[in-house]
Amino acid sequence: MKKRGIFSSELKENVVKAFELPPDLAYGSVLLSITGQNELLIENYRGILEYKDEHIRIQAKDCRILVVGKRLQIEYYTNEEMKIKGLIEQIIYEN
Repeated sequence: MKKRGIFSSELKENVVKAFELPPDLAYGSVLLSITGQNELLIENYRGILEYKDEHIRIQAKDCRILVVGKRLQIEYYTNEEMKIKGLIEQIIYEN
């Protein structure tokens, strides 16, 4: 018989619901905020995998995010968030 950890996924889900915690905070999910076609704020990312003028590939917890466009540039980044500017044409989630 396999033992469950102290915080099984079912228990964690119940705690998140009981305390009404935001999913991005509770699960560390990536959060994207898009302003028009020229600005993208990414929160809870893990790293920058590829950075070129026409695409930027970002590693998140459960996926990779590919931002495709023209004249893309990372305006700033910290351990928690980054802002991408340029003409954003596509945002693709990769497994």
